[in-house]
Amino acid sequence: MSPTAPAGFWRDRRVFVTGATGLVGGWLIRALLERGAHVVALVRDWVPESQLIAGALLDRVTVVRGDVCDQASLERALGEFEILTVIHLAAQTIVPIANRNPVSTFETNVAGTWRLLEACRRSPTVKQIVLASSDKAYGEAQELPYRETTPLDAVHPYDVSKACADFIARSYARTWGLPVAITRCGNFYGGGDLNWNRLVPGTIRSVFRGERPVIRSDGTPVRDYIYVEDAVSAYLVLAEQLAAQPSLTGEAFNFSNDTPLAVRQTVDRILALMGSDLTPVVLNEATSEIPQQYLDSAKARRVLGWRPAFDLDEGLKRTIAWYRDHLDHVP
Repeated sequence: MSPTAPAGFWRDRRVFVTGATGLVGGWLIRALLERGAHVVALVRDWVPESQLIAGALLDRVTVVRGDVCDQASLERALGEFEILTVIHLAAQTIVPIANRNPVSTFETNVAGTWRLLEACRRSPTVKQIVLASSDKAYGEAQELPYRETTPLDAVHPYDVSKACADFIARSYARTWGLPVAITRCGNFYGGGDLNWNRLVPGTIRSVFRGERPVIRSDGTPVRDYIYVEDAVSAYLVLAEQLAAQPSLTGEAFNFSNDTPLAVRQTVDRILALMGSDLTPVVLNEATSEIPQQYLDSAKARRVLGWRPAFDLDEGLKRTIAWYRDHLDHVP
């Protein structure tokens, strides 16, 4: 909990979490339960390997089965469970899937956002909403690192979907005073991410299997990263500060560890930490890749008092340890 959060802020607080079966959702729900919150989780698909289910959290939360695009179900859940705080993580997050199937990505990421925010607008109990945008919403900007004042100039389907969600959130904040604030995070990584197409879990699994890790791009794109527990603290701190400072309504905040690395450097860092002499296979077949994309999180540090607790090496060590303990139990 942040140093400025009132004691017991989360105790018995009714929190609605979308995206509960995702990487960040599972870790976030665990953190909320540890703080004594009453968590209501929106679950669309049964994902047995998710941390919500495999991590034995399911029996500790109230589950609403439904889709973020079903506004009637959202309004019912917010009303019947008297939700105070909403943390909106639900999204189609995989870039190649967005490129192949943009309609489902736009439905979930764009329509799902305005339907949830409209349900919140109609709710008399909701007091804070934290909405997950992304660093991808900035598109390809000439000036680096990206700051919150950098225009959103997305082009590709996933990036556009997050930029749209970002704009919609600010529209609800400015037009109706809806108490929503926006996160724009770097690339998430951490234990429990079972999307093996992602760089960090895919590389770790390959090494444990004795296989050469695969890099889809040419290895040169530069990104920055945020360990999942730091991402969770970002969401919690932003909700706490939105309650304490209503003037944060409509504000967006970047969150990262401010340590950009090329993809090949990231893979090499993982290999070194795992003591592996494997060399990656560089496919150089990725399309629609932005060459360099990384954030400046100074605003979050200054305004919210947030700082990452883990540098990249420590986060990777914890992630590697998680997979070492769990990899025998996942596909």
